[in-house]
Amino acid sequence: MSVKSRVFAFAAAAVLLAASASAVAEDSVDASFSSQNDATPSSGAILMDVVVLRPLSLVGTVLGTAVFVVGLPFELLAGDVSGPANRLVAQPAKFTFTRPLGDTGDH
Repeated sequence: MSVKSRVFAFAAAAVLLAASASAVAEDSVDASFSSQNDATPSSGAILMDVVVLRPLSLVGTVLGTAVFVVGLPFELLAGDVSGPANRLVAQPAKFTFTRPLGDTGDH
């Protein structure tokens, strides 16, 4: 297996892992919210966010940025840069850096 294919396989696995971890954490957070009347995340949700989701979403942000930079010439030819920039760079960065701890989505 060449280095390029190993890097691609690792990147794909990291993205899939980040997506699945986000889904699992969202389910656990939803379960913790059903027993509470307020919108305060549980300590378990915050711990899962700090230990698992933030590092994985940081990896996803870096990988998304790398994919965006590699695809930028093709996006410029197609005339659509803002869509991929938003999806591959801005949204993962917002998920990583600007949301409150334990908040993994709309509730």
